[in-house]
Amino acid sequence: MIDKQDIIHRLREEIRRQYERIAGAAREARGYATDPDSKAESKYDTRSLEASYLAAGQAAKADELAETLRVLEAFDPPAFNGSDPVALGALVTVAFSPSEGGGRALYLLAPRGGGLSCESGDGETDVTVLSPSAPLFQSLEGCRAGGRLDDPALMIVSVA
Repeated sequence: MIDKQDIIHRLREEIRRQYERIAGAAREARGYATDPDSKAESKYDTRSLEASYLAAGQAAKADELAETLRVLEAFDPPAFNGSDPVALGALVTVAFSPSEGGGRALYLLAPRGGGLSCESGDGETDVTVLSPSAPLFQSLEGCRAGGRLDDPALMIVSVA
C-alpha cells in the first residue's frame, strides 16, 4: 500500500531541492548582472540586461516554489475510503485504455504543485500532482472508483 503522507513528504523534499537550485541560479544571475565587469562595452552589448531578465525570472520561479512549499507544509489531506468520491487530497490510481497507450498512473490532487512528480515509494510508480486548475483534476473530481472518463479514456481504479 502506498502511503500518502510519504508521498507528500517526498514532494516537499523535491520542491526544496528545486527551490535551492533555482534560488542559487537567481543569485548567480543577479550577481552577473550587477558585476562591474559585466558593464556594456558598446550599445549592442546586452549581456547585463539579459542577465537581469534571467535573474528576475528565476527569482519569480523561486518565489512560486516557496509558496507551493508553504501550502504543502500546511496540507493535511483527508483519508479516503474506497467508496468516497475523488476530491482535493485524494490519491487516485487510474488505468488508461489501450487507445491511450494502456498502463496505470497515480495522481495526487493537491492545492498547489501541479505538474510536479515524485516516486511513490514502491520503486515502480511515479506520482504526479494535479492542482485544481488542471483539466484532469476537474474531470476526476466527484468521480468514484470504477468510474470512467472519455478524454482521456481511463478508468478510476482506486481513491485513497
